[in-house]
Amino acid sequence: MYVDADSCPVKEEIIKLCGQYEKELVFVFSYAHNMFLPEHVKTVQVDVDKEAADLYLLQAVSRGDVCISQDHALASLLLIKGVTVLSPRGHVYMEEEMASMLQSRYAAQKARRAGRKTKGPRKFTATDREQFVHALELVLSTGN
Repeated sequence: MYVDADSCPVKEEIIKLCGQYEKELVFVFSYAHNMFLPEHVKTVQVDVDKEAADLYLLQAVSRGDVCISQDHALASLLLIKGVTVLSPRGHVYMEEEMASMLQSRYAAQKARRAGRKTKGPRKFTATDREQFVHALELVLSTGN
């Protein structure tokens, strides 16, 4: 399992569940984000470049791996490789939804560049955390 860890709010839950299911775990994050993780968790630090973690993940993952990321563009590329991708809110990304998700992301970026305000992600809640744990447990228990 790989984690796009720079802004992942469910690190502790991932560590706990991967330990229970005896899954190898790799946290990928930039040098700009210092993380104190247990010694048994493998970490990969990448440059602070905007896409460095994404590029590492694209090269490191293989068909059948699991990746946690909230980046829709990265998720779309990982899905093509046969990777199961979950958001920290417990959403399991599907190829069928990626076109509309990426279109919405593009429209919001275009609006921001034009000086308009757009809504950011909603606040992360305890319910989001519970949904993530449930989704990850389901993925791990089915062998993905």
